[in-house]
Amino acid sequence: MSTPEERLEALGYPLGPKPEPAAIYKTVVVMGRTVYVSGAVPTDGGELQYEGKVPSDISVEEAQKAAALCAANNLRMAHHAVGSLDRIARVIRLTGYVNSDLDFTEQHVVINGASKLLRDVFGDAGVGARSAVGMAQLPLGSTTETELILELKES
Repeated sequence: MSTPEERLEALGYPLGPKPEPAAIYKTVVVMGRTVYVSGAVPTDGGELQYEGKVPSDISVEEAQKAAALCAANNLRMAHHAVGSLDRIARVIRLTGYVNSDLDFTEQHVVINGASKLLRDVFGDAGVGARSAVGMAQLPLGSTTETELILELKES
């Protein structure tokens, strides 16, 4: 049976170095068994991979890939904070933000990219409560941003 890290890597997201904060905040805060993971934009190797508004600058399908990369970055941050994704009992909440054109109403479809990645890594435990919100703009002009609340397994 494979580990969550192995499943994440098999999906094309090696753990590598954790994304570093671009401002004044902690990437992860652990309170008891609850893990709060700060927002992540779709960077790889420190470079923004997806930018612009959906759907005028970037297609819904590409934005789904951006959302998946954001969630992978959230998991990278969590991994570095708690030592192993195997310690995650479940995803409590996923919040996804989409850099949207004014008349775009399919944010939930875009954030399915992140939801699918989390389900592929954790199975049913990867599907939690969720919001998908359209934004006028995101940091660095990013297409998407996601944040997570996770529950740790009992020690």
